[in-house]
Amino acid sequence: MPKLVYEVIDLVAKQKTKDDKIKILKQNESWALKDYIRGSMDPTIQWLLPTGAPPPYQASEEHNCPSNLLRETTKLAYFAKGSPKGNNLNQIKRESMFIGLLESINPNDALLMIDMINKVKPKGLTKAIVDEAFPGLLRG
Repeated sequence: MPKLVYEVIDLVAKQKTKDDKIKILKQNESWALKDYIRGSMDPTIQWLLPTGAPPPYQASEEHNCPSNLLRETTKLAYFAKGSPKGNNLNQIKRESMFIGLLESINPNDALLMIDMINKVKPKGLTKAIVDEAFPGLLRG
């Protein structure tokens, strides 16, 4: 079973060398991981959600989540500026969908999603590491 995004990011943060970090990223490549990295690090991605902490939400139990970010990553298009899905959605519905996403996935991945919309750079990652692991992923 593929690792969850937070598990991969934790593994990368623990690595001491650039080569080890790149190896972990490549071994665990998924759309969810790449979407999270791009959403956090690419300055051309802007979010249509308020920055800061979202309104209170009921986090899933870590061992009993109804879904996971690997399945739910397609919903990120509703939150991105410039996306036809995001541009055609009213703000209340968009924020409600984001809270629903946070409540349906692993609570550790939910924290990453909050960091992503706040443009908090993932621990242990640099642009150079991402460019080598996933060429062309970051535009800015």
